[in-house]
Amino acid sequence: MIRPAAVWAGLGALLMGLVSPLHGHAITLVVATVNNGHMLQLASLSPEFERTHADIKIRWVTLSEAQLRKAVSSNIATQGRQFDVVTVGMYEVPIWARRGWLTPIRATPELDAQDLLPNIREGLSHKGRLYGAPIYGESSMLFYRKDFFVRAGLTMPAQPTWSDIAGFAARLHAPQDQVHGICLRAKAGWGENMALLTTIANTHGAQWFDMQWRPQLQSRAWHEAASLYVNLLRRFGPEDAIQRGYNENLALFLAGRCAIWVDATVAAGFLADPEQNPHAQQVGFAPAPIGTTPKGARWLWAWALAIPADIDAAHTEAAQTFVSWAASRAYIERVAALRGWGLVPSGTRASTYANPRFQRAAPWASHELAAIRGADPRNATLPRSPYLGVQFVTIPEFAAIGDEVGQRIGEAVAGRLSVDEALALGQRAAQRRMLSATPP
Repeated sequence: MIRPAAVWAGLGALLMGLVSPLHGHAITLVVATVNNGHMLQLASLSPEFERTHADIKIRWVTLSEAQLRKAVSSNIATQGRQFDVVTVGMYEVPIWARRGWLTPIRATPELDAQDLLPNIREGLSHKGRLYGAPIYGESSMLFYRKDFFVRAGLTMPAQPTWSDIAGFAARLHAPQDQVHGICLRAKAGWGENMALLTTIANTHGAQWFDMQWRPQLQSRAWHEAASLYVNLLRRFGPEDAIQRGYNENLALFLAGRCAIWVDATVAAGFLADPEQNPHAQQVGFAPAPIGTTPKGARWLWAWALAIPADIDAAHTEAAQTFVSWAASRAYIERVAALRGWGLVPSGTRASTYANPRFQRAAPWASHELAAIRGADPRNATLPRSPYLGVQFVTIPEFAAIGDEVGQRIGEAVAGRLSVDEALALGQRAAQRRMLSATPP
């Protein structure tokens, strides 16, 4: 026979067993991110955060850039609550913050927002409040193989033009040696091929929209820029160029198969790292090429962590703690201790560029900082434009427009459309989407 005292004691133990784990239960944050080097590095170091924050666990969802944008945009717009922290950029943050979809990033001494480069901070803010904590920032620049240039008797100018680059690519293209004269983003997407092509268009005097928000894709300047881009890739680029974005071209350059590459400044640390690049000492750095005007020749971007406004208070509090750690100056110093100052996530903090150890380890630092500081999203086109942005237009409709135009440009690179046909189709797509738009 079981005694009543024993029953109550057993029931008490059972209840304690149920209650205690709940009382000490760790919150799991689901973090959506892009499969770029610095974000993968952040994911690999997050166990260090967990060791000092036993009540918070991190679960990563890592996606390609296009997949990330689709998943995060859908989740935010539908309040799907799949993610507690999302990786976003300077295009999404102002739009989503204005719509009330993001929670402001809490000011903390660890985050030290005043140390952030002003145009990076501004691009991730709305009405003076920070809504995205930058992990790394970037502009665009030119990378080249100095030994290839020496062998060809070529010299890179202090400020190359796109005309210079076309001539160099022709001289350096050596398919018999599996070396492409030039590598450029050609994977379709507003943040892929259109990010680069928009800067080429800007510097040739083009714009996406005039002051009445009329698309301008069939202008002479757009035709010149798109023709240059398509011809470079068709004549001197990889045969599978339309399958290559940032990560794929980075791999190609590291393999010694690109003579010239124009892309994000963030690539510099990986290209100059002897452990990743056996030809690291032969990598040269130069400003992004210009056309008829220097305006808008270099883009401005930051990958940042943001917190959806629809998650509960406990997850929001935990997310604020994690974001403050991930975007802190201390995190940069931790990466430096583990991997060296040449591989820290740069492009965000004035203190990074002021650090003598970073200056010594990063021969590209002056180019990167000048490009970031010189990028002006409010004045990126030669004709007056009504929009904010260098390589994108900060209106909700632009992502769909940019993706559709990117598809058409990709078809031109593949030889399935002429440049004129691609731009005409892009113009019609932009006009169609803007008919129902309400630009700011």
